[in-house]
Amino acid sequence: MSETQVKQHGTAAFYGQAVASFAVALLATAIGILKLQTDAWVRGFLGIAVLYLVTSAFTLAKVIRDRQEAGALTSRVDQARVEKLLAEHDPFEKL
Repeated sequence: MSETQVKQHGTAAFYGQAVASFAVALLATAIGILKLQTDAWVRGFLGIAVLYLVTSAFTLAKVIRDRQEAGALTSRVDQARVEKLLAEHDPFEKL
């Protein structure tokens, strides 16, 4: 039984826009933190908080993607089983 895999990829333009948007947002946040009129330890705390938020956002995105891929695989296996049962079923077979 041959299995066809469907891979969904975004366009290069979408990928570029996503990377550029992330870079601009991170840079703007960093500049905003550096320009704050406050103590260095407050700026340091805010910088670490932003980095923690970014890494946890990446982790969350990966977990969501992994769960979605696992669900898609299960769905494909179930679909293959149904197709096999339908292919083997002969409605005109005498019982």
